[in-house]
Amino acid sequence: MVTVVNKAGFSKEFDFTTLAAPEPMQRSLAAAFARASRGWTQHSTALAYWSTLLAFVRFLEHRKPIPRDLDDLDVATMRRWRQINIASSHGKGILARLRVLLLQDARMRTGPAAEEVSRRVPGPRSEQQSFDEAERKQVLLAAQREFRTARIRIRENTELLERWRAGHLIEGSEDWRIGRTLDHLARTGDVPHSVTPGGHRVLWNRRLLRSAAAGPVWNRLFLTNREATALGVLLTGRFGWNLSVLNHMPAPTTAPSAGETKAITYQVQIQKRRAGRGHWFSTENITDSGADSPGRLITQALEATLHGRVLAAELAPGTDLLITFRTFKTMREDKKMDRPRPVGPLRFGISDQSAGSWGRSLGLRGSPFQRVRRSTVVEEGRPLQHSQRTHQSVYVLPDRRVQAASREIFEEGATAALEKARATVFGGQLSDIPDPEHLETATADCADENTSPWPHSDGGCGAEFMLCLACRNAHVHPGHHARLAHLHQQLASMQSVLPEQHWNDRWHDHLLRLEDLRDKVGHSTWHAALAKVNDTDRMLVDLLLKGDLTP
Repeated sequence: MVTVVNKAGFSKEFDFTTLAAPEPMQRSLAAAFARASRGWTQHSTALAYWSTLLAFVRFLEHRKPIPRDLDDLDVATMRRWRQINIASSHGKGILARLRVLLLQDARMRTGPAAEEVSRRVPGPRSEQQSFDEAERKQVLLAAQREFRTARIRIRENTELLERWRAGHLIEGSEDWRIGRTLDHLARTGDVPHSVTPGGHRVLWNRRLLRSAAAGPVWNRLFLTNREATALGVLLTGRFGWNLSVLNHMPAPTTAPSAGETKAITYQVQIQKRRAGRGHWFSTENITDSGADSPGRLITQALEATLHGRVLAAELAPGTDLLITFRTFKTMREDKKMDRPRPVGPLRFGISDQSAGSWGRSLGLRGSPFQRVRRSTVVEEGRPLQHSQRTHQSVYVLPDRRVQAASREIFEEGATAALEKARATVFGGQLSDIPDPEHLETATADCADENTSPWPHSDGGCGAEFMLCLACRNAHVHPGHHARLAHLHQQLASMQSVLPEQHWNDRWHDHLLRLEDLRDKVGHSTWHAALAKVNDTDRMLVDLLLKGDLTP
């Protein structure tokens, strides 16, 4: 028997005698499980490893002969186990967990089988995807409708209760009697009733209570399990909080706001149970400044859970958790029991079963929380209670919605890069001899200045001489090589002395264009031309670089 105690203080036992394996194997696996469990804080972790052992034992049942203990495992058995599981993300998780367990035993750290066990297991690839915009709106709208109905119901009954407590109702009237019942409900969590000798509950004033509103009587002041789940969906959709955070979140408190009278700022305590020690807790400030502000949902959540939180604090002093709801009948407890302990008829957080049931009622395959959280992270475009590395590798890169949305960005970037590349290459033509019909410029010969890409308002070309090399009308022949090679040399020497920003803005593209021309002419021809530089070439280049030579 191995007992695992989670962070909430619940104990869960695992009976290894129920495994369909020989007794020596049962004992060895129990010992390995116990060693590994020392670092576990949640029953969900223990159950994941337990299910892995169940799968492994079922696999061993079909081996001939059946291994009696861990040291009977051979290479063929472990290799076959890997082949069965390595193809799927779920199987990779099983392989990784069994690897952790088996390496707890010294016998599995040496030998051929140990080498197979120790092989690295690739991380499972997440198959969960975010909702598209239409699906996300549908899920959040359904949650909003359900929570809004509950909030209005609780508000109306709370107003009636406050009027009764203030003595504003006529004694003996129907509203007065309902108010008295609501007071009993708020103080005890139940309505006045009696119990028959057979154990059946008999409500007092059943006809009165039925006439007041439909549905269970106690939900007039408390959320139901389903309504609490809808609230959780809305909180995840707004803030990206996962179930672990919601299950342990204290009721937000108001923070001081200097000079502000209309807005309310809440301090929300976030408990990240999977983070390392020292990183479990953080605080977020969320402001309610109007109907569309993020903090308005916090205000509404506090209003809808008020009676549940007050009753919980009376039954178990110190209890003040945001997601609080009342159960009508004994619920089947979550197998993991990683949520806070129940208090009387009150429960806290959202179980996996409740999340799955709520999602299936909308036609989803199960719980919507992971997909809603992914959608929120994608919408925000930044990490929410997780690291930047996790944000990129788990939430952004594998998400098909992000990939589809990124196509236009990639296309725009590629187009911009192509245009930039085209702008920094020699755009004219190479000639062997000069053409007497062409007009000579400081850097090339121009075939037609009237069809320039940079026309002048008075006609002709309005481009500076350095841009001639980017024009389709430019013709460069060997007579230009010396001057252009010298210009290239001077530009390169200026780069080390000019401020980087000024250099990039003024000369960077021209240098790249000259280097492209050099590649087309040939490096040897280009360097040989430097020996032919004359005084005219030096004067023109000097004027070009000073900006004194204009068209």
